[in-house]
Amino acid sequence: MEAMRKKMLQIGNIIGYVLTVLINSLANIIPLGGRNTGQISESFPNLFVPAGFIFSIWSVIYILLAIFSIYQAKDLFNEEKEDLPFLDQISYFFILSSIANILWILFWHYTVVVVTLMLMLILLISLLMIYNNLEIGISEVSWKEKVFIQLPFSVYLGWITVATIANVTAFLVDLGVSSYGTLAELLTALVIIVAVIITLLILLKRKDIAYSLVIVWALFGIFFKQLPLNIFVSITALVAMIVILVGIAFTAYLIFKER
Repeated sequence: MEAMRKKMLQIGNIIGYVLTVLINSLANIIPLGGRNTGQISESFPNLFVPAGFIFSIWSVIYILLAIFSIYQAKDLFNEEKEDLPFLDQISYFFILSSIANILWILFWHYTVVVVTLMLMLILLISLLMIYNNLEIGISEVSWKEKVFIQLPFSVYLGWITVATIANVTAFLVDLGVSSYGTLAELLTALVIIVAVIITLLILLKRKDIAYSLVIVWALFGIFFKQLPLNIFVSITALVAMIVILVGIAFTAYLIFKER
């Protein structure tokens, strides 16, 4: 019975991953609602959304999740099963995150923004549970688990942290809140500062460089996009990048020193 349950979790993870990639791809190829994902994002203009090329990180995320999906199923067809405790720790939440991701892309393409925000929060919470259960940066695991299990979810969570903030700003724009002007600039700067604080805490508590680099990538996108348009937001993003990069360098030094 235990072996069968484990096999079902492994298959469920694979199906969740494949469907997520398939639906997201089809949503842009068809495209659903007559527009691709980026075009819909542009219809909710705000100062926090990064430049379009930044969203190429999804390719990295899906490659890393493919590696995770393959690794977690490495004994799927073997009679002799391996001890893979992380399956129980994360599989249910990964499947839930896949469902939330799929539903999000469907509702986003039909601009039901309030529902997309709720789904994004479910996705964020699911990944937070995975991150916490894996004890990333806390527990000692093999290099294989660090690369094939922990790294994919560090990167995924980092990006969904950014995506959640962007989804909130899109929701506010959808409600009619102005996305430009002094107030919008101050709110964007405040959000960037909060993102920096969260990232520095992750570095302090978890020494998670991968998560932090994702935030730097997103901030670079904001800096690049706003540079010719809004100097205040652009400089704020640049300073935030520098602060996090200093934190990453210091963390890398501490990790090297501990070895």
